[in-house]
Amino acid sequence: MFDDPGALLLKIAQIIWINVLLSGDNAVVIALACRGLPVEMRKIGILAGSAAAVGLRIIFTLLIVQLLALPYIKLISGLLLIWIAIKLIIDEEDHGEVAAGATLWKAVRTIALADAIMSLDNVVAIAAIAKDSIALIVIGLLISIPLIAFGSTMVMALINRFPAIVWFGAAMLGWVAGELLIADPLSALALGSLYEKAKLFAGPVAALFTLVASWGFTKVQRQS
Repeated sequence: MFDDPGALLLKIAQIIWINVLLSGDNAVVIALACRGLPVEMRKIGILAGSAAAVGLRIIFTLLIVQLLALPYIKLISGLLLIWIAIKLIIDEEDHGEVAAGATLWKAVRTIALADAIMSLDNVVAIAAIAKDSIALIVIGLLISIPLIAFGSTMVMALINRFPAIVWFGAAMLGWVAGELLIADPLSALALGSLYEKAKLFAGPVAALFTLVASWGFTKVQRQS
């Protein structure tokens, strides 16, 4: 593979392209998680979060592909992703005084956790291109770091101008969670003949549930 520079460059380009195409939701997560940081800390948060996200993507590409066919993995991941989306809304409503360092760590932690869950789908595509080459996986994903970070910066600028985008981002994460939940093998077994129809509505229903649950949590939070 490495004897042909053209083929090597093509595979790296394919990995980068797939990662960027499938990382739009990750850019939103990074922007949402860093929106509450002080201005001087945001670039650090974006870069650290992007690096953590890509680092986890590498680890997952190497390790978790073999686990995707197991039951419960996507179910648990989908539920956890819905909670992350709700938590983003709750945090938007609650601007407590938090030390800058603690806030940065919280942002990076949120980014890493969300990306770990949301990487379940695209690690398969990346691993399929790289096949057995660990070097290709690492090189392709490392080059993707500035691309993801740039996307996050653009999203953050939009959030600052249009705060309602936070709710849109939460809905999008809920949509992804719904697709994860329905993709689990146990969902097909449980739904039987209704499975194909359920696949069409899993994303929208999970997104709606996320928004309603977020609204409920924020209403309770305001009253407390």
